[in-house]
Amino acid sequence: MSTEQSVDSANSATASVENDLKQEASKRSRTPLSKFRKVNSHFKSPLQVAESPKLSAEEEVAELQRKKSQLDSEIAQLEEQGYRVEELDQHIDKLHEYNDIKDIGQTLLGRIAALRGTTTRELYAHFGLELDD
Repeated sequence: MSTEQSVDSANSATASVENDLKQEASKRSRTPLSKFRKVNSHFKSPLQVAESPKLSAEEEVAELQRKKSQLDSEIAQLEEQGYRVEELDQHIDKLHEYNDIKDIGQTLLGRIAALRGTTTRELYAHFGLELDD
């Protein structure tokens, strides 16, 4: 066999392998037939917000004023029931502090579990904690 025949044979084999790879790749990338028309359409997030109809500036101001008066009436009802804004602020601050402390505790439990080679679920039982604590 001559050198030219060897090169032609090698080129032919390479082309054959490349063709096989292209066919295999096209088989993998093809979506199976479906009864749905837009199988290959772009991804659409299920969290998309529907567009609200465009309002004129006057309509938007009127809508905002309506919402404000509704919120004011809700605030008045809560004040009639004995709630105070200062108490609400204190309560929110305490909740933030509680959540920060709980996050630190979760982090510590995670590190202890990693050091012991166990799960945090098992540590909850070990320390007598409920999973929803």
